[in-house]
Amino acid sequence: MFNLIWGILFVLVNFAFFLLCYRLFGKKGMYAWIGVATVIANIQVAKTIAMPFDIVMTLGNTMYVTLYMTSDLLNKKYGRAEAQKAVWFGFFTLIMTTVIMQMVLVFKPAADDMAQPSLETIFGLLPRLALGSLSAYFVSQLLDVRLYTWIRKFFGTPGQLWIRSNGSTMFSSFVDTLIFCTIAFAGLYNWEVWFEILFTTYLVKFLLTAAGTPVLYIARSFRFPEDEPERGNSRNRERSL
Repeated sequence: MFNLIWGILFVLVNFAFFLLCYRLFGKKGMYAWIGVATVIANIQVAKTIAMPFDIVMTLGNTMYVTLYMTSDLLNKKYGRAEAQKAVWFGFFTLIMTTVIMQMVLVFKPAADDMAQPSLETIFGLLPRLALGSLSAYFVSQLLDVRLYTWIRKFFGTPGQLWIRSNGSTMFSSFVDTLIFCTIAFAGLYNWEVWFEILFTTYLVKFLLTAAGTPVLYIARSFRFPEDEPERGNSRNRERSL
């Protein structure tokens, strides 16, 4: 029960920092959030926790959901091109961190070094897990941007943001979960265990997506001096293309 209560507080803190990052730093803050959240989510996923009803899950789901929220927010306020650019930035950040930290692990530690075992535990992930994370992030994030843009054609009014955001994110997060679990765990567990991991991970993401909807509405209400020029430039670029 402690993990459930602490988990609720954990989610609220994550969402609060998401709003604060956008409120203080605007669009640049969202790019920074993409970069930091991508790395943190892939560190957190190494830790498993026990929840009520004998559910074992990994951390990182909250951060992953905020990544979808960020791309949806950028898509809504600044256009599809900005959202896709943010996705590429997050992908670059994840690759950069993975390569650099793998090189760090190769250095021979000093005799009295205490950090190497911990670094190996956190960053010494199997290539299969890293490939699963990178592939899932890349495909699902680009899919989320495209789905959001497509759904907006049918539900484009301000009051229907929850339909656009939840519709694109819930489907994209399923694709993310399916790709990651297939690459990382297929063949390592029997299909019954594999399906349980897939189901519980997606269920958590589904609930977090719904919980994050009010947060997205709050973020959408923030106004910045550069917003209107940015949107105008985006429309002009689209017309020029």
